[in-house]
Amino acid sequence: MPLKADTVTKDFISDTTVFADIFNYYIYGGEQVIQPGQLAERSPEKITLPYGADGAAVPFQRFRDVQKLYTAMTDGEMEYVLYGVESQAEVHYAAAVKNNLYDAIEYAVQVEEAAKSHRRAMKQAKEETDSLKGLERKLPSPGEFLSGFWEGDCLIPSVTVMVYFGVDAWKGPMSLFDMMKVKDQRIFAFMDNYHVRLIAPALMEDEEIMRFQSNLREVMFFIKYSRDKDNLSRILDANEKRFREMERRAVDVIEAVTHAGLKYDVSERVVDVCQAIQEIRMEERRIGEQDGEKRGEKRGEKRGEKRGEKRGEKRGEEKKAREAARNFYQLGVDIEKISQGLGYTLETVREWLETQE
Repeated sequence: MPLKADTVTKDFISDTTVFADIFNYYIYGGEQVIQPGQLAERSPEKITLPYGADGAAVPFQRFRDVQKLYTAMTDGEMEYVLYGVESQAEVHYAAAVKNNLYDAIEYAVQVEEAAKSHRRAMKQAKEETDSLKGLERKLPSPGEFLSGFWEGDCLIPSVTVMVYFGVDAWKGPMSLFDMMKVKDQRIFAFMDNYHVRLIAPALMEDEEIMRFQSNLREVMFFIKYSRDKDNLSRILDANEKRFREMERRAVDVIEAVTHAGLKYDVSERVVDVCQAIQEIRMEERRIGEQDGEKRGEKRGEKRGEKRGEKRGEKRGEEKKAREAARNFYQLGVDIEKISQGLGYTLETVREWLETQE
């Protein structure tokens, strides 16, 4: 059964090592700042996030293809960032709206959950003291009450990166403004743009792809040069060791996207892509040789048919000439004149007549 690109790409980027590699490349230029162990796995169900000025914990719902919570100690304080990755096998022409919506939903839900957290904290405190005495400092101001977001609260940053696994070049808009046709450019000064943070192999130089540390490097290289055998061979040779020890889920992505025809055991955890490519090319040569032999046989048959036709035509013409020579000779025409008239040598005509006699 053919592998579905959407399924295998999402499975691939959900790997914590690959996920960290994406943001280490995009944010830190390949520097290994984000470690896989600092990323908390997310499930489709609500999970608990540290949040709020009062230290209360709130649940949060995952919306993206893959999303993880990054936790790190910075200057003695815990720092949190929500990282999300959207995988695309095809160009998404409304990616700016899609990703902007996801980020906006993140922040809207955080504000909503902050309000719920504060209400729960106040209710619990009231039940414990049976009054609001002593809670004056915890009561919200009118502005805090209106928004549900208190003065000391902070949002957890949300960063969304789209990884395009397509073979064709990305042709979609790269920002909200790119999706608009506005003659009066002054309007843009009063709008906030949203840019698509994109990783796409066709748009990347080889030096950029080399900044990846996981098998995402080989996946990007293979997709980029999947239609260029010479450059693909160059990349395979230059990175032979890594291509001979690729994780199967990475090879699944290559096969699902490029349809290269790689053959490997799906139960294997590590795949030798170089060997798989060699087998493909050997099979292509074998088929090419067979096709060449068949074409050669057909050409030989055609040439034989043509030669046979010519020999048959020649024999037919000679038979007619023999009969004509005999008829002319019986009428008393001189042999030399018969030879000249029929276009055959005197010896040939004399041989015909002697044979007939």
